[in-house]
Amino acid sequence: MLRLPLILGSIVSAPSPPFNTHPFHHFIMRALVFAAGLGTRLRPLTDTMPKAMVPVCGKPLLHHTISRLVAAGATEIVVNVHHFAEQIIDYVAHHDWDVPIRISDERKLLLNTGGGLRQALALFSPSDEPILIHNVDILSNADLRALYHEVLQSQADALLLVSERKTQRYLLFDDNHRLMGWENIATHEVRSPYPELIPSNYHHFAFSGIHFVSPRLATALSSYPEAFPIMDFYLNECQQFHFQAKVVEDLHLLDVGKLDTLSAAEAFLQAEDNV
Repeated sequence: MLRLPLILGSIVSAPSPPFNTHPFHHFIMRALVFAAGLGTRLRPLTDTMPKAMVPVCGKPLLHHTISRLVAAGATEIVVNVHHFAEQIIDYVAHHDWDVPIRISDERKLLLNTGGGLRQALALFSPSDEPILIHNVDILSNADLRALYHEVLQSQADALLLVSERKTQRYLLFDDNHRLMGWENIATHEVRSPYPELIPSNYHHFAFSGIHFVSPRLATALSSYPEAFPIMDFYLNECQQFHFQAKVVEDLHLLDVGKLDTLSAAEAFLQAEDNV
Protein backbone atom coordinates (compact mmCIF):
# COMPACT_ATOMS: atom_id res chain seq x y z
CA MET A 1 0.00 0.00 0.00
CA LEU A 2 1.46 3.35 -1.05
CA ARG A 3 1.69 6.18 1.44
CA LEU A 4 1.28 9.46 -0.41
CA PRO A 5 3.00 12.40 1.26
CA LEU A 6 1.13 15.49 2.34
CA ILE A 7 2.67 18.42 0.49
CA LEU A 8 2.39 21.76 2.25
CA GLY A 9 4.08 25.09 1.73
CA SER A 10 5.34 27.69 4.13
CA ILE A 11 3.58 27.38 7.47
CA VAL A 12 4.65 28.92 10.76
CA SER A 13 3.95 26.70 13.73
CA ALA A 14 2.18 27.67 16.93
CA PRO A 15 4.00 27.38 20.26
CA SER A 16 4.02 24.02 22.00
CA PRO A 17 4.37 23.06 25.67
CA PRO A 18 7.45 21.35 27.19
CA PHE A 19 8.50 17.72 26.75
CA ASN A 20 6.07 15.18 28.17
CA THR A 21 7.98 13.43 30.95
CA HIS A 22 5.10 11.35 32.36
CA PRO A 23 6.48 7.79 32.72
CA PHE A 24 3.32 6.12 31.39
CA HIS A 25 2.51 8.24 28.35
CA HIS A 26 2.12 6.53 24.96
CA PHE A 27 5.43 6.46 23.12
CA ILE A 28 5.58 8.96 20.28
CA MET A 29 8.75 9.61 18.33
CA ARG A 30 8.68 12.46 15.84
CA ALA A 31 11.53 12.98 13.39
CA LEU A 32 12.54 15.60 10.83
CA VAL A 33 14.94 14.75 8.00
CA PHE A 34 16.84 17.71 6.58
CA ALA A 35 16.98 16.83 2.87
CA ALA A 36 16.55 20.21 1.16
CA GLY A 37 20.21 21.14 0.73
CA LEU A 38 21.81 21.79 -2.64
CA GLY A 39 24.57 19.22 -2.13
CA THR A 40 27.15 21.35 -3.93
CA ARG A 41 30.06 19.32 -2.55
CA LEU A 42 28.64 16.22 -4.23
CA ARG A 43 28.66 17.67 -7.75
CA PRO A 44 28.41 16.50 -10.50
CA LEU A 45 26.02 13.92 -8.96
CA THR A 46 23.80 16.64 -7.56
CA ASP A 47 23.56 18.39 -10.92
CA THR A 48 20.82 15.87 -11.73
CA MET A 49 19.54 14.71 -8.34
CA PRO A 50 19.15 15.95 -4.77
CA LYS A 51 21.77 14.94 -2.22
CA ALA A 52 19.15 12.80 -0.49
CA MET A 53 18.87 10.60 -3.59
CA VAL A 54 22.60 9.93 -4.01
CA PRO A 55 22.92 6.13 -3.89
CA VAL A 56 25.00 4.29 -1.29
CA CYS A 57 24.95 0.48 -1.40
CA GLY A 58 22.32 0.70 -4.11
CA LYS A 59 19.85 2.79 -2.13
CA PRO A 60 19.48 6.56 -1.68
CA LEU A 61 20.81 8.26 1.43
CA LEU A 62 17.19 9.14 2.17
CA HIS A 63 16.28 5.45 2.32
CA HIS A 64 19.02 4.70 4.84
CA THR A 65 18.05 7.66 7.04
CA ILE A 66 14.31 6.94 7.05
CA SER A 67 14.93 3.22 7.62
CA ARG A 68 17.11 3.97 10.66
CA LEU A 69 14.48 6.31 12.08
CA VAL A 70 11.70 3.77 11.61
CA ALA A 71 13.84 1.02 13.15
CA ALA A 72 14.47 3.32 16.12
CA GLY A 73 10.73 3.69 16.66
CA ALA A 74 9.77 6.84 14.76
CA THR A 75 5.99 7.20 14.64
CA GLU A 76 5.87 10.08 12.16
CA ILE A 77 8.46 11.73 9.93
CA VAL A 78 8.68 15.01 8.03
CA VAL A 79 11.16 15.44 5.16
CA ASN A 80 11.96 18.92 3.83
CA VAL A 81 12.65 19.35 0.10
CA HIS A 82 13.96 22.01 -2.29
CA HIS A 83 16.62 20.88 -4.80
CA PHE A 84 15.06 18.42 -7.32
CA ALA A 85 12.21 18.13 -4.82
CA GLU A 86 10.03 16.02 -7.11
CA GLN A 87 12.51 13.13 -6.98
CA ILE A 88 12.24 12.95 -3.19
CA ILE A 89 8.46 13.37 -3.23
CA ASP A 90 8.08 10.55 -5.78
CA TYR A 91 10.44 8.26 -3.88
CA VAL A 92 8.60 8.75 -0.60
CA ALA A 93 5.22 8.27 -2.28
CA HIS A 94 6.16 4.99 -3.94
CA HIS A 95 7.50 3.21 -0.89
CA ASP A 96 5.68 1.87 2.15
CA TRP A 97 7.50 3.06 5.26
CA ASP A 98 4.98 1.81 7.86
CA VAL A 99 4.78 5.32 9.35
CA PRO A 100 3.24 8.53 7.99
CA ILE A 101 5.73 10.72 6.13
CA ARG A 102 4.90 14.32 5.25
CA ILE A 103 6.76 16.69 2.94
CA SER A 104 7.75 20.20 3.98
CA ASP A 105 7.90 21.94 0.63
CA GLU A 106 10.64 24.57 0.25
CA ARG A 107 10.67 24.70 -3.55
CA LYS A 108 9.80 28.42 -3.57
CA LEU A 109 12.56 29.31 -1.11
CA LEU A 110 15.28 27.28 0.59
CA LEU A 111 14.71 28.05 4.26
CA ASN A 112 18.02 26.77 5.63
CA THR A 113 17.94 24.60 8.75
CA GLY A 114 16.34 27.11 11.12
CA GLY A 115 13.58 28.21 8.78
CA GLY A 116 13.18 24.60 7.69
CA LEU A 117 12.59 23.48 11.26
CA ARG A 118 10.11 26.29 11.93
CA GLN A 119 8.02 25.39 8.88
CA ALA A 120 8.18 21.64 9.57
CA LEU A 121 6.94 21.98 13.15
CA ALA A 122 3.44 22.74 11.90
CA LEU A 123 3.31 19.51 9.89
CA PHE A 124 3.59 17.18 12.88
CA SER A 125 0.57 15.95 14.80
CA PRO A 126 -0.05 18.08 17.92
CA SER A 127 2.14 16.80 20.73
CA ASP A 128 4.42 17.92 23.54
CA GLU A 129 7.12 15.51 22.36
CA PRO A 130 10.52 16.62 21.06
CA ILE A 131 11.53 16.51 17.41
CA LEU A 132 14.51 14.36 16.44
CA ILE A 133 16.34 16.21 13.66
CA HIS A 134 18.63 14.16 11.41
CA ASN A 135 20.67 15.42 8.45
CA VAL A 136 20.12 13.14 5.47
CA ASP A 137 23.85 12.90 4.73
CA ILE A 138 24.86 11.69 8.22
CA LEU A 139 25.55 8.04 8.94
CA SER A 140 26.16 6.98 12.53
CA ASN A 141 25.92 4.16 15.03
CA ALA A 142 24.03 6.36 17.51
CA ASP A 143 21.26 4.58 19.41
CA LEU A 144 18.51 6.98 18.37
CA ARG A 145 15.79 5.29 20.39
CA ALA A 146 17.84 5.38 23.60
CA LEU A 147 18.73 9.01 22.97
CA TYR A 148 15.09 9.90 22.40
CA HIS A 149 14.10 8.27 25.70
CA GLU A 150 16.86 10.23 27.41
CA VAL A 151 15.55 13.47 25.91
CA LEU A 152 12.05 12.71 27.20
CA GLN A 153 13.42 12.84 30.73
CA SER A 154 15.48 15.96 30.08
CA GLN A 155 14.70 19.51 31.10
CA ALA A 156 16.74 20.88 28.19
CA ASP A 157 15.16 22.87 25.38
CA ALA A 158 17.39 21.09 22.89
CA LEU A 159 19.89 18.24 23.08
CA LEU A 160 22.77 18.19 20.58
CA LEU A 161 24.60 14.96 19.85
CA VAL A 162 28.32 15.79 19.87
CA SER A 163 31.68 14.04 19.95
CA GLU A 164 35.36 14.74 20.39
CA ARG A 165 36.22 14.24 16.72
CA LYS A 166 38.75 16.59 15.13
CA THR A 167 37.39 19.59 13.22
CA GLN A 168 38.03 23.31 12.84
CA ARG A 169 34.66 24.43 14.18
CA TYR A 170 33.67 23.51 17.72
CA LEU A 171 30.71 24.11 19.97
CA LEU A 172 31.74 25.28 23.45
CA PHE A 173 30.11 23.79 26.55
CA ASP A 174 30.55 24.38 30.27
CA ASP A 175 31.19 21.64 32.84
CA ASN A 176 27.46 20.87 32.93
CA HIS A 177 27.52 20.43 29.14
CA ARG A 178 25.40 23.52 28.55
CA LEU A 179 26.04 25.37 25.27
CA MET A 180 27.99 28.59 25.74
CA GLY A 181 29.34 29.45 22.29
CA TRP A 182 31.28 28.43 19.20
CA GLU A 183 34.87 28.71 18.01
CA ASN A 184 36.67 28.32 14.70
CA ILE A 185 40.14 27.28 15.83
CA ALA A 186 41.63 28.03 12.40
CA THR A 187 40.45 31.64 12.22
CA HIS A 188 39.99 32.19 15.99
CA GLU A 189 36.49 33.50 15.35
CA VAL A 190 34.29 33.17 18.44
CA ARG A 191 30.52 33.48 18.69
CA SER A 192 28.68 33.69 22.00
CA PRO A 193 26.08 35.81 23.80
CA TYR A 194 28.57 35.95 26.68
CA PRO A 195 30.94 38.83 25.82
CA GLU A 196 33.67 37.80 28.26
CA LEU A 197 33.76 34.15 27.17
CA ILE A 198 37.26 32.64 26.92
CA PRO A 199 37.11 29.56 24.65
CA SER A 200 39.98 27.75 26.37
CA ASN A 201 37.91 27.58 29.55
CA TYR A 202 35.25 25.41 27.90
CA HIS A 203 34.84 21.93 26.49
CA HIS A 204 35.18 21.73 22.71
CA PHE A 205 32.86 19.27 20.97
CA ALA A 206 32.00 18.68 17.31
CA PHE A 207 28.36 18.74 16.27
CA SER A 208 27.03 15.55 14.67
CA GLY A 209 24.09 16.78 12.59
CA ILE A 210 21.69 14.96 14.94
CA HIS A 211 19.76 16.91 17.56
CA PHE A 212 16.50 16.93 19.52
CA VAL A 213 14.38 20.07 19.83
CA SER A 214 11.43 20.93 22.05
CA PRO A 215 8.38 22.32 20.22
CA ARG A 216 8.22 25.02 22.90
CA LEU A 217 11.00 26.81 20.97
CA ALA A 218 8.49 27.65 18.21
CA THR A 219 7.71 31.06 19.71
CA ALA A 220 11.38 32.07 19.80
CA LEU A 221 11.94 30.72 16.28
CA SER A 222 9.08 32.86 14.95
CA SER A 223 11.06 36.07 15.48
CA TYR A 224 13.83 35.01 13.09
CA PRO A 225 14.03 35.74 9.32
CA GLU A 226 12.30 33.51 6.82
CA ALA A 227 15.52 31.60 6.11
CA PHE A 228 18.29 31.15 8.69
CA PRO A 229 20.63 28.44 10.06
CA ILE A 230 19.53 26.64 13.21
CA MET A 231 23.05 27.05 14.60
CA ASP A 232 22.56 30.84 14.54
CA PHE A 233 19.51 30.32 16.72
CA TYR A 234 21.35 28.03 19.13
CA LEU A 235 24.26 30.45 19.52
CA ASN A 236 22.10 33.56 19.82
CA GLU A 237 19.69 32.03 22.31
CA CYS A 238 21.90 29.77 24.45
CA GLN A 239 21.86 32.30 27.28
CA GLN A 240 18.05 32.31 27.39
CA PHE A 241 17.43 28.62 26.69
CA HIS A 242 19.05 25.41 27.87
CA PHE A 243 20.84 23.71 24.98
CA GLN A 244 22.54 20.57 26.24
CA ALA A 245 25.36 18.45 24.81
CA LYS A 246 25.07 14.68 24.65
CA VAL A 247 28.58 13.29 24.36
CA VAL A 248 28.80 9.81 22.87
CA GLU A 249 32.29 8.50 23.46
CA ASP A 250 32.19 5.60 20.98
CA LEU A 251 30.24 7.45 18.32
CA HIS A 252 31.03 6.36 14.76
CA LEU A 253 29.85 9.06 12.40
CA LEU A 254 30.36 9.83 8.74
CA ASP A 255 29.34 12.99 6.90
CA VAL A 256 28.62 11.86 3.33
CA GLY A 257 29.19 15.33 1.97
CA LYS A 258 31.85 14.82 -0.69
CA LEU A 259 32.44 12.45 -3.57
CA ASP A 260 35.43 10.88 -1.86
CA THR A 261 33.25 9.85 1.11
CA LEU A 262 30.92 7.62 -0.92
CA SER A 263 33.15 4.55 -0.79
CA ALA A 264 33.64 5.11 2.94
CA ALA A 265 29.86 5.37 3.30
CA GLU A 266 29.39 1.97 1.65
CA ALA A 267 31.98 0.42 3.96
CA PHE A 268 30.32 2.11 6.95
CA LEU A 269 26.87 0.72 6.14
CA GLN A 270 28.20 -2.75 5.47
CA ALA A 271 30.07 -2.71 8.78
CA GLU A 272 26.99 -1.50 10.67
CA ASP A 273 24.73 -4.04 8.91
CA ASN A 274 22.33 -1.26 7.94
CA VAL A 275 21.98 -2.16 4.29
